[in-house]
Amino acid sequence: MSDRDKIDDEASNSENDGTDQVGMENSTNADAEGESQTTKSSDQEPSDVSDSTNESSENSMPAPPPASFSVLVTMLFTQAMGMLGQMPDPNTGEAKVNKPFAKHYIDTLEMLESKTKGNLDEQEAAMLNEALHALRMMYVDTRDT
Repeated sequence: MSDRDKIDDEASNSENDGTDQVGMENSTNADAEGESQTTKSSDQEPSDVSDSTNESSENSMPAPPPASFSVLVTMLFTQAMGMLGQMPDPNTGEAKVNKPFAKHYIDTLEMLESKTKGNLDEQEAAMLNEALHALRMMYVDTRDT
């Protein structure tokens, strides 16, 4: 099973677990009150759900950074650099080149640039522009190995 498959399985398991728990709470609450009404799942704040699913992993891994545009650009930039052989694979310790995947990450950043044009502040636009420029230069200089 590939790493991507494992991630997808874990995500679907945690989604199912959260849904089942909410559904069980709703039916338990309705039975306890003797009413047929169920509590709306929208009453529960999203942060409560994410906090409860991350409790077991807090001991072994640091908390992820808050979601932001710069974090997204950094993640895509880092993945592209890895595919261009600029960073070693954490599993094997070897730096391997995979230009088709590197191009995919560069194309994704280009799509993000076109979709967000006019909606970014100066710092975000500069970060995205610099990331794309650096990746394009690395892509041209990288040979398939």
